[in-house]
Amino acid sequence: MLSGPAPTLLAEEAEPYRRLAEESASPTQLAADYPWFSLAWAMLADDAFTEGRVVESYAYARTGYHRGLDALRRAGWKGHGPVPWEHRANRGFLRCLAGLARAADAIHEDEEATRCWDFLRDSSPEAYTALKQ
Repeated sequence: MLSGPAPTLLAEEAEPYRRLAEESASPTQLAADYPWFSLAWAMLADDAFTEGRVVESYAYARTGYHRGLDALRRAGWKGHGPVPWEHRANRGFLRCLAGLARAADAIHEDEEATRCWDFLRDSSPEAYTALKQ
């Protein structure tokens, strides 16, 4: 019996999460201090989208997505396979992927939106269910 690749779990560094929990840093400050921290980019993308700044949302989500891809590759990801939603450090990347899909939908970049939603569903069905609204 053949199985697919093992789930990829991104490394988790406590400091940015601590600063978020204590509200001692804004997402903007966290993105500046920890540019690899995709969750900060996801939060910026969500805020911009909510405020109607769709192009900014797209840019924030794309930045976090690419930083997340870099981190996934460093963690051994080979371009496919599960990226579990349950693992806290994966959530920033997955949220950026959903944010990119959402913003691409909004600017009628239909092929990119479809590709991103499919990538999200293939990476984590749980994230897809939680984030595709």
